[in-house]
Amino acid sequence: MTNSLNVGIIGAGIQGISNALFLQKKGFNVTIFDRDNPGSPAASYGNAGHFSPYASLSLNRTDVLADVPAMLLSSTGPLALKWNYVPKMIPWFLKFISNTSKKKMMHTARNMHQILDLALPAYDELFDEINLDGLVEKKGILYIWNNQDLKSRELEINVRKELGVEQQLVNKSEIHDLEPNIKPFYHAGVYYPYARHARNPKKILLKFFELFIKKGGKFERRNINDIQFDTEKPIIISDDKRYHFDKIVIACGAFSKILTDNLDERIPLDTERGYHVHFKNCDHLLNRPVIFSNRGFGITPMEQGLRVVGTVEFGGLRNPLSKSRIKNLINNAKYMLGDLPEHEDEWLGFRPTLPDFLPVMGPSKNHKNVFYCFGHHHLGWTLGPISGKIVSGMIAKENTNLNLDPYSSKRFN
Repeated sequence: MTNSLNVGIIGAGIQGISNALFLQKKGFNVTIFDRDNPGSPAASYGNAGHFSPYASLSLNRTDVLADVPAMLLSSTGPLALKWNYVPKMIPWFLKFISNTSKKKMMHTARNMHQILDLALPAYDELFDEINLDGLVEKKGILYIWNNQDLKSRELEINVRKELGVEQQLVNKSEIHDLEPNIKPFYHAGVYYPYARHARNPKKILLKFFELFIKKGGKFERRNINDIQFDTEKPIIISDDKRYHFDKIVIACGAFSKILTDNLDERIPLDTERGYHVHFKNCDHLLNRPVIFSNRGFGITPMEQGLRVVGTVEFGGLRNPLSKSRIKNLINNAKYMLGDLPEHEDEWLGFRPTLPDFLPVMGPSKNHKNVFYCFGHHHLGWTLGPISGKIVSGMIAKENTNLNLDPYSSKRFN
C-alpha cells in the first residue's frame, strides 16, 4: 500500500518506534525526532523487560488508598514522595482518588485488558522482521507474596478471573520448584506461563530502530520546543529548524505534557519515577522475572545481570535520584536472594502516568492532524507495538472493532 503522507513522530522510545514501524507498513513516510539517540537511558532502556499481557489491574484500586500511609512510612515499601513536589501533585492525586472506586477500577481494568490481550501478537508482527538472537525468553513471570495483605492479593486474583485472564495459582512447593534460589519467605503466588521477558530491552529497541531506518525512515536528533501550524498542517519546531508534516504523533512519554500544554490541552500527565540496579553475573540465580507483591519490586534475569526494578516515587522530572530508593532495591534483592555482590548501574527513569491509569491514544481535541500515544505507566514496554498499531490505524482512517473512546484525551475535558 502506498501512502505519500509525511508523518513526524516526537519520541524514539518503544512507543515512537512502534508507531513508526506500523505507519511504514501502511506506506507512510516517517521521521522520528528525539533529543537523544534511540536506546539512551530513558524508560525503554531501563524498564523491567516484562511482556505482561495479564497486567490489567493498575494502581487505581479500591484497596490502595487505605494502604498509602503505611506504604509511605515504610522504608521497604513500594511508594515514596519527594516532599518538595507534593504541592504540584495535589490536583493529580485528587483525580487519582476519584478513580479508585470499584466502577472506575473495573473501567480501567477492562480497557487495559482489551489492549493487553493483543499486545503479544503485535510484538510478534515486528519480531517476524528482525533477528531476535535469543533476546526474548518465554519462561513466564512469577508473582509471590507473604501472608500479609491477603485481601489485596484476593482482589487481584478475582478481578483477573472476572476479565478472563489466564492465571495459575501456585503454592510454596511449586514456587520452590520454579525458583529454587529464592529464600522461603513466601506464602503463595501466581504464575503467568505465557508471559515473556526481554534479556536486554535496549538491544531489542535498537533492532526495531535499525529496521525503521532500513525501510527508509529518517531520524533527527533534536530537542523539540513547540508545534505550530500552517493552516491545519503541523510544523515541528526545534531550536533552529522547522519541519512541515501532514500529521504528527506525540510519543515522548513523561515529557509529552510540555507539548500538549502548548497545544492548549490540559492533560493531567505526571510521572512515576522508577529505579533499577544490576547485580552483574548473577542472572543464573533466577529462571524468569519474579515480583514480590508486598514490597512492589521485581527482579529480571538479563544480559547485564539481575536487574532489580521497582518502587513508585512521585517527584516530577527535575528532582535528583533518591539514594534511599536505590538502597531500598538493594535491601529487597538481598531479602529475596541472600548474599549478592556489589550492585552496579543506578538508574532513574520516568513512567508517564495519568490519574485513571489508562494511556492517551488518538487525535488531539484541538488539532485533527496531531495524534497522541503516551501515558502507559508501568506497561509502556508491553504496550508499545499494540499502541503503535492502533494509532497508525487511526492515522490511516481504518475501521476497528475496538472501543477506542476510553483512551481519548477528551476524557479529561
